[in-house]
Amino acid sequence: MKKIATGVMVASLLLSGVAIASDHGHDHGKEHKGHWGYSGDTGPAHWGDLKDSYFMCKEGKNQSPIDINRVIEADLPKLDITYAGNSVSVVNNGHTIKVNTQGKNEIVVDGVTFTLKQFHFHTPSENTVKGEQFPMEVHFVHLDKDGNIAVIGIMFKEGKRNAALDKFLSKLPKEINHVALLDEMFNPGELFPKKLDYYRFNGSLTTPPCTEGVRWIVLKNEVEASKEQLSLMRKVMGKNNRPVQPLNARCILE
Repeated sequence: MKKIATGVMVASLLLSGVAIASDHGHDHGKEHKGHWGYSGDTGPAHWGDLKDSYFMCKEGKNQSPIDINRVIEADLPKLDITYAGNSVSVVNNGHTIKVNTQGKNEIVVDGVTFTLKQFHFHTPSENTVKGEQFPMEVHFVHLDKDGNIAVIGIMFKEGKRNAALDKFLSKLPKEINHVALLDEMFNPGELFPKKLDYYRFNGSLTTPPCTEGVRWIVLKNEVEASKEQLSLMRKVMGKNNRPVQPLNARCILE
């Protein structure tokens, strides 16, 4: 059982979350009113016009993803992460590859406990760092008891083969809305880098309805994946990143 644990988590400097679904907006495999995508008439530039409930996608002022550049040094505490559960199944929902989790996988943010519900991937990365985009980003989506969301983002760079990715790549569903159980369950913490330094900012879901009030934590250190692994993920998901959004009056802490 793997446990990632460090100290007490982040001072409440940013807006708290709002009640939103645990699926980080990725639950739209079938055609319906408001169906959205990543290109053409249903692409990111049109999300806010596809459905009334998506209005924040065009009117929001604290939208994600962002380019992490105007950073303020702060005395951020170490991340308080305890992952002691497993990744159990993988699904292609038409927008991303999502891995469902179970067991005690928790983080503490602003004194509030958030439970990991799933993690999913974007190719290329959605957030960028000083203009640099990475070949892939994973989002770990956590929910507190009131439905508020905290997301941890980790960047992937091309390099050595990633053993944790291999545990579900062979099960990647090619058909939309197909769920595959993992033969070998694994701890989601296996995808984390060794060092947990991070950026902290307030943002939104990166998919419709683009709800704001999401606590964002993006780790500074990337993890590696092989060219073949990244190519396979890109082949299955396609290009599924929302462009970076204006930072406006927000602060990014490090």
